[in-house]
Amino acid sequence: MILHTLEIWHPTFTEPIRVVRDHADLTARLETGAPRDGALRVSFVALAFDLELPAVDTGPVPEITVTLDNVGQEIIDSLEAAAISQDKIDIIYRPYLSTDLEGPHMDPPIILTLSEVEADTLRVTGRARMGDAGNKSFPSITYTARRFPGLAR
Repeated sequence: MILHTLEIWHPTFTEPIRVVRDHADLTARLETGAPRDGALRVSFVALAFDLELPAVDTGPVPEITVTLDNVGQEIIDSLEAAAISQDKIDIIYRPYLSTDLEGPHMDPPIILTLSEVEADTLRVTGRARMGDAGNKSFPSITYTARRFPGLAR
């Protein structure tokens, strides 16, 4: 069985919010290159959530909808504090197999940026986008005379 997990992170959080779509909490090992707690066993709290993975499409930027049901006041307070900040909210999606919790079965995992968050007393809904690779410069190095003196005459 696939266990879908989410890690929600913002610089204002003291700890990442980690949830698993299951009826019981989960302890599993993160991938070695994880931004926080790499290669360590961490806990994911059981929480009902819905996740629509991006379709294979020719659209400009893949986007998903994430809905967290029955969230506690702690998660709502954390997201409200993050909303007034200029920093982005990251979501990391990691699928695990119930028979192998020694690492996610997608490495590297999908990293998304959360936007358009709406919250009420029972549910938090947001849209998350993958990196916009189409609008990044290539090559990513800017060749200037200061960095590369050989360019100056």
